[in-house]
Amino acid sequence: MAASATTLMKLFFFAIILISCAVSPAMSTAPEECEAESTNPCVNKTKALPLKIISIVAILVTSMIGVSAPLFSRYVPFLHPDGNIFTIVKAFASGIILGTSFMHVLPDSFEMLSSECLEDDPWHKFPFTGFVAMLSALITLAIDSLATSFYSSKNANPMITHGHSHGHGVTLTNKDDGSSQLLRYRVVAMVLELGIIVHSVVIGLSLGATNDTCTIKGLIAALCFHQMFEGMGLGGCILQAEYTNVKKFVMAFFFAVTTPFGIVLGISLSSVYRDNSPTALITVGLLNACSAGLLIYMALVDLLAAEFMGPKLQGSIKLQIKCFFAALLGCGGMSILAKWA
Repeated sequence: MAASATTLMKLFFFAIILISCAVSPAMSTAPEECEAESTNPCVNKTKALPLKIISIVAILVTSMIGVSAPLFSRYVPFLHPDGNIFTIVKAFASGIILGTSFMHVLPDSFEMLSSECLEDDPWHKFPFTGFVAMLSALITLAIDSLATSFYSSKNANPMITHGHSHGHGVTLTNKDDGSSQLLRYRVVAMVLELGIIVHSVVIGLSLGATNDTCTIKGLIAALCFHQMFEGMGLGGCILQAEYTNVKKFVMAFFFAVTTPFGIVLGISLSSVYRDNSPTALITVGLLNACSAGLLIYMALVDLLAAEFMGPKLQGSIKLQIKCFFAALLGCGGMSILAKWA
């Protein structure tokens, strides 16, 4: 069922791509200045290529470190998954994901879909970014809920046990509580990875397609920091899902290579790709809106709320406060990075 949930999300994103590619030629006629080459002195294709290659290596390494760190935390005593420090680190990483959604992905979508390079009607007369993000969050909620309830209805059979005090009473216990919770973790991990991967490919494509050396230099450090801590959040979810070692490696690998893949794709398309063309603006803008809605829901509901309302934090006000400030620090870090990224 977790796999079915992920398939539905993939179909949703694929539908957005098809719709955006279909409507962009019909609804958008770019002004001449939008199709013209940039006169920015920082634009230098020869100098930009080595920087892009450096970014591929740097982002690949930091992404792998970030997503792998939680997976090896069992072997580090002070970072054990059941410890308070790991809980605080997870709250920080969840704050990173929430900050990424609100401070990077959503504003980028607003900027793209309100560009002057798109026709006034309908792009400037309807808030497509908010609408698509809202729809994405609701679809994520539906998939999250249905995947769990379908599993529970099929597999949560009550188990009869006999009591031994004051006679032979009969008690009903649900032996699948643990399995149901494990499924929740797996749905969260898969859907979260899908949202992050879509966003990662988009930002990689943008970096690979641009020849603005000034922009690339600022993005390298910002994206390394961003990918490392976003990977930590995803790695924590993968760890809780208790996948096999092979599946853990595959999920970590796909997260680590998506942004470098996007950069390579951007480099290969840089001669024909224009980030201010109507097709690019609409496609990337709608994908960013989808990712934003999904990541906002996952960060608030399945990561932060689930952790803060869980028995561990509810049993310790002191730990709650520490986790709150950790999440706030994660959001604040991504807010600061928004200036450069």
